[in-house]
Amino acid sequence: MTQSNIKIKSNSHTVKPNPQAWYRPMFSPEHGVYVMLFVSFVTGAALAQAWTFSTTLALICAFCGFQAEHPLVLQLKQRRSLKPRFVIWGSLYGSVSVAIAFWLYLTYPVLLWLYGGAIAALAIDAISVWRRKQKSIPNELITFAAVCLSAPMAYAATMGTISATAMGLWVLNTLYFSSTIFTVKLRKPKTSSIVPGIIYHAIATGIVATLYWLNYLPPIAALALGIALLKFALVAWQKQWYSTVKIQYVAMLESVTAFSFLLIVALSVLPSHLTTI
Repeated sequence: MTQSNIKIKSNSHTVKPNPQAWYRPMFSPEHGVYVMLFVSFVTGAALAQAWTFSTTLALICAFCGFQAEHPLVLQLKQRRSLKPRFVIWGSLYGSVSVAIAFWLYLTYPVLLWLYGGAIAALAIDAISVWRRKQKSIPNELITFAAVCLSAPMAYAATMGTISATAMGLWVLNTLYFSSTIFTVKLRKPKTSSIVPGIIYHAIATGIVATLYWLNYLPPIAALALGIALLKFALVAWQKQWYSTVKIQYVAMLESVTAFSFLLIVALSVLPSHLTTI
C-alpha cells in the first residue's frame, strides 16, 4: 500500500467535531442587537457620569440576559423536541443574569421595575415565537424596547435611582433603533412600501419633540434622532440599490450610524471628565 493510500485511509476515519455538541458555547448571531445593547447601555452610563463595579455587573447581567433569549427561542422553535444544548446554555446564561439581577436588586430595589419590563417583553417574545410571529413589527418593537432598557438599567445600577432623563434616553434609543425595522423591511418585496416607515418616523419625531419639551431630553440628544431620519431618507431615495446590496454593507451602514448616534447622545450628557469608582 502506497503512502498516498495510507493518507486517504487515515482521512476517511477522521471524525469531525460536532458543532451541535452540548458543551459547545452558544452565542446569538444577531450582531445588530449587540450594537443596540452596547449603545443603549453606554448612553445610560454617560448620563450617570460615572462607572462603578455595579455598572459592570449590570452590563454582564444585560448581556447574559440577551444571550439566554437565543437558545430559548431555538428550543421553542423545536416544539416538542427537547435539545439538551439549548436547555443547558439557556439555563446557564439565564442563571448568571438572574443571580446578578438579584444581587443588584438587593442594593438598588428600583431596578425591579426594569426587570419587570424585560420579563414581560421576554414572555411576549416567547409567545410570538410559538405562534411563528416573531418577525412581526409589534413583536420587534417590543423586543427592541426591552434591549434598550439597558440605558436606564446602567443609570440605575450606578446612581441607585431612575431619573426622567434616563427614561427619556430609553425612549430615544428605542425609537432610534426601531427605525432599523422599517429600513431593513424595504429589502423584502412583501414589505417594500415606504409608507409604514414614513408614518413611524413622523410619530417618532413627535414623541422625541414632546420629550424635549418636557425636559426629559437635552436638545442635542433629541436632535440625534435626525440620524435615523436621514438614514431612512437615504434608503428610501436609493431603494433599488438598498434592496439588492449585500447585507454586509447594510450592517456597515447601521453600525456607522449607530455609533454616530452614540457619540452625539453621550457627549450631550457627559461632563468634561468621567468618574470611575
